[in-house]
Amino acid sequence: MSNPTFCLFALLAAMAVPASAADGDRPKAPPVIPPVAGESAPAAATTDNVDPLRFGAKKPDEAYGAFQRGLYKTALNLALPRAQEGDKAAQTLVAEILSRGLGIKRDETAAAKWYEMAAEQGVPEAQFQYALMLLDGRFVKKDKKAAFALMEASAEAGNALAQFNYAQLLMQRDPGPRGAELALPYYQKAAEADLPDAQYAMSQILANGVGGKKPDDVEARKWLVRAAKQNFDTAQLDLGTWLISGRGGERDQKSGFAWLKRAAEGGNVAAQNRVAKLYMQGIGTEPDSIFAAAWYILARRAGLFDPIMDDFMNGLTTEEIKTALGRANRLR
Repeated sequence: MSNPTFCLFALLAAMAVPASAADGDRPKAPPVIPPVAGESAPAAATTDNVDPLRFGAKKPDEAYGAFQRGLYKTALNLALPRAQEGDKAAQTLVAEILSRGLGIKRDETAAAKWYEMAAEQGVPEAQFQYALMLLDGRFVKKDKKAAFALMEASAEAGNALAQFNYAQLLMQRDPGPRGAELALPYYQKAAEADLPDAQYAMSQILANGVGGKKPDDVEARKWLVRAAKQNFDTAQLDLGTWLISGRGGERDQKSGFAWLKRAAEGGNVAAQNRVAKLYMQGIGTEPDSIFAAAWYILARRAGLFDPIMDDFMNGLTTEEIKTALGRANRLR
């Protein structure tokens, strides 16, 4: 199934500014359920707690509890009869297990049928997942109109991922100011629900003054901080850059370097190149030509070329290049 979030290209394109370079789940256990034959509980929990409302249930049940403890075959066996009787929570749970291949072979075509049935009964998670399938068109016939309606319904019901994706759909449908204005409330709701993609989107909206908002770097930086703290590497890249330049608040080169280095260590190629320059220039850190070269070597391996850094590399000795290569290999 396709990724729950679309890329931000529509939003960023509407702003007419270049974007920065970039790019579990579930339930609380009630009474112990014996596993099905051949299934053993994991040594440690493998899933996160999930609100039972995610599956359209008012409270946890046996299937839900088995799912929480990683007993996926047991959960499927318990949920399937109820799903066949029309239980919307069980239908969503069955779809979840099938779509992710939890404890069994993945079967997204069968999962789509269960998501569809649960979506028809108004389960927001099922509406969201089935909308993604309709947009993707690999396991069901592609239907953008139906997907749009289901995504809207899920977003209105409070599903944060649906809110973000519905905002994206609105921007794709109308990439001009009107689309941005319609999308803004959904981006904001998803951002306030702590979805980092939406938090980054809000930073761009406020930084560039779209969707009826006036440019506000101070507020934009606050959203960057929230997204960066959730390991959203593009936000870390932008936040580091803003801190070094003093955009949206006080200048803090040391913190800016730290955020850029964190993004670089996470694999963000643009951040790797910027960290290389900071080491070269001694901004936010002590100058270090070997680390500068090492980080640029990583960026070069990923396909990024920077004339300034190329000139810098040409000025290093053979021994320095050799040392930098060894350090770059350890940085990977």
